[in-house]
Amino acid sequence: MTTIETVSLDDARRVIEAGEKKARDIGRPSNIAVVDHGGNLVAHIRMDDAWIGSIDISINKAFTARAFDITTRDLADNAGPGAQFFGISGSNQGRIMIFAGGIPLHRDGKVIGGVGVSGGSGEQDQAVAEAAAAGF
Repeated sequence: MTTIETVSLDDARRVIEAGEKKARDIGRPSNIAVVDHGGNLVAHIRMDDAWIGSIDISINKAFTARAFDITTRDLADNAGPGAQFFGISGSNQGRIMIFAGGIPLHRDGKVIGGVGVSGGSGEQDQAVAEAAAAGF
């Protein structure tokens, strides 16, 4: 039997709380999602006044970060025309997000989940996601 460590609901709540604090600090209401080892949604919040169009984007950024164990910002750097992952955004039924705001969550050197943030510019989403991941 293999034991797989994953993100618990308590973990997800801490991650979201840290991200929400950063989003408030920068004045950018955000959607913040956390997925587990299998890329399944554990928790999501939509802050007051955050864009409703960003709900799915935040969830899919978290999924992408876990599915490929890479930040969505780094994946984007390799997904442009002529790059090694060009076209990847069309995979996985269109769930792959190739802009900033998705970060894998690590424990003991292993990826066990992901966080995704959407609601602002790429720089804002990345800053909130980094704060959220630091809360893990």
